[in-house]
Amino acid sequence: MAIKHGISENKSQVILQLIQVFLVGLTIGMTRTVIPGLANTEFGLDSQQFLLLTSFVVVFGVVKAIMNLLAGKLSDTYGHKRVLIVGWIVAIPVPFMILYAPSWSWIIGAILLLGVNQGLCWSMTINSKLDLARLNQKGLVNGINEFSGYAAVAIAGVISAYVVDLLGAREGLFVFGIVVILLGLGSSILFIKETMPWAKLHHAGITTPSNLSFGKLFIQASWKNKTLLSLNQAGLVEKFSDAMVWIFLPVFFLSKGLSLVEGSAIIFVYAVTWGGLQLITGPLSDKIGRKLLIVGGMWICGLGLLSIPYTNSVFAWTLEAGVIGIGMAMLYPTLGAAVADFSPGETRSTFLGIYRFWRDFGYAVAALTLGIITQWTQALTSPFLLACVALFLSGLHVLIVVPNKS
Repeated sequence: MAIKHGISENKSQVILQLIQVFLVGLTIGMTRTVIPGLANTEFGLDSQQFLLLTSFVVVFGVVKAIMNLLAGKLSDTYGHKRVLIVGWIVAIPVPFMILYAPSWSWIIGAILLLGVNQGLCWSMTINSKLDLARLNQKGLVNGINEFSGYAAVAIAGVISAYVVDLLGAREGLFVFGIVVILLGLGSSILFIKETMPWAKLHHAGITTPSNLSFGKLFIQASWKNKTLLSLNQAGLVEKFSDAMVWIFLPVFFLSKGLSLVEGSAIIFVYAVTWGGLQLITGPLSDKIGRKLLIVGGMWICGLGLLSIPYTNSVFAWTLEAGVIGIGMAMLYPTLGAAVADFSPGETRSTFLGIYRFWRDFGYAVAALTLGIITQWTQALTSPFLLACVALFLSGLHVLIVVPNKS
């Protein structure tokens, strides 16, 4: 069979890869509302123990960041499909650890494994689709990939909340989690094709410079190249927005008297808006450029977060959640595509891996910083203010540093 690039030319595999990232999104989505909301009732965390509450996101961010960094090298050595399968195998113990967890430390251990799963599986789905697509489809590929993954995050948050309400916290997460993980593992083994031949065709005739070691490339992307530095810091700082939604919004809504299901419904609006609009913003960035969407998205997220603690109705919170989702849809697929724009073809995968490292390391930085400020002030308004300031300054850095052509 002749190997051709293009989404339509490889639509069956693209669809199967979208199903994979949907299942990956479901596995992380099941933790997004339930675990923070039930930390006190199920795992004995006092409502003021903010540093302990944020610890599972810190661990997730560090582990996923490292796996993002390693995923490219592992896939080059063993192939995308094998790494994808290993990522699903690693996730199998997670539902069992949640079911039998005697303490919060078990939850942190389960999230550690989930970070490995997310770093390997999510990276492989986007890399595989980039292999299959044409080079001028980068924004579209990022958009449809993130749409599928974050639509699943939204759906899982609501479904898992209902299942937990019906079966109990541990049993509900176990049933939901084990079904999704086994579906992901089985479908990856049976239906997914190895896309390395498509990747090699992209790089046919390109000679990789022998003097560019991984260490040199990491330093170049993380410090010496000011454009990539700006995009990488933006990827890190945008996690302040998502960490707020993951950790603090469930706690905030419970403090206002909302049930777990009611809170998850508001967060669903955030995630589904983020996921759905990426179908528009991804390809839009191919046409109008990346910079406006990145900067605007950062600032819209900040304003949406800032408004939440100063309103007091479900309608307002739902509207604000949608605003944050719009901002995330503008910046999220666009940042990845912008990094690809400024990366030489022979080092694109490496630079994208470095970007994903800094982006997901942002979970750890954001969770730890927000946890410290909240623990210190004992005020749930303080992390909202800090996140807003961080997002505004990060967007300003992109506005000043990144060339207009992006």
